[in-house]
Amino acid sequence: MNTELSRQSVLAAAHTNVRAALAEDLGTGDLSASLIPGNRNATANVITRTPGVFCGQFWVQETMQQVDKRIQIDWHVSDGEVIAADQHLFTLTGAAASLLTAERTALNFVQLLSGTATRTAHFVALLQGQNTQLLDTRKTIPGLRLAQKYAVKCGGASNHRIGLFDAYLLKENHIAAAGSITAAVAAARANQPDKSIEVEVENLAELDEAIAAGADIAMVDNFTLADTHTAVARSAGRIKLEASGGINDQTLAEIAATGVDYISSGDLTKTIIPMDLSMRFIGN
Repeated sequence: MNTELSRQSVLAAAHTNVRAALAEDLGTGDLSASLIPGNRNATANVITRTPGVFCGQFWVQETMQQVDKRIQIDWHVSDGEVIAADQHLFTLTGAAASLLTAERTALNFVQLLSGTATRTAHFVALLQGQNTQLLDTRKTIPGLRLAQKYAVKCGGASNHRIGLFDAYLLKENHIAAAGSITAAVAAARANQPDKSIEVEVENLAELDEAIAAGADIAMVDNFTLADTHTAVARSAGRIKLEASGGINDQTLAEIAATGVDYISSGDLTKTIIPMDLSMRFIGN
């Protein structure tokens, strides 16, 4: 399970995200910035007050492009780079009014995405020495799916499916509607044989049925550690196993130690602390 985000899709997402954010923030215009003469230029440094993993270059670049194409960005860090408290991240030069208009939108994206990347890197560090692959989920902020999934990649983990369109994930209600795991898998295979089929199983009997039905991946949902160990032994390489459900940084390592192939956690994108950032004019 390793869905790849293309650079093109990330750039397109950044463009759309920024356009919506600026429309939300600007409305009919920036009243405060309008007080500053248009010919006054300025230089500003953006720093972080907290350590973590940086993410958000594309969104900063897009914000400056849409606000004022003349703004210049001097980068001091790159996406995925570990940063320290009080470190300078980037420097902006351009019309003072334009910098002030762009400030909050740019910083909002960086604080969210860096917080996501930082949380992900924390989880990845807990899996050091394990063969289990860490995955995100679809539990993202609406409208910012690709942005947060890009941040997860910057933090060192991998993406689960991007949306409902690129892989099958047959959960309890899908299975109930189809009649059984066997019927659901057969229908999925007949409908789109080239798509990966994952089945959520809630006990070992359902795991056996998913294996017999020919599913590619079984999501062992909220299994106990003992049952997860049993599931790994019982699958014997016939099906990939993904552990999910109630997983956090306190339980991650012991679940990985069972030998599951994947662990997915919504914590990566929803239980985050935004990075604390500041923009300050210099030399004025």
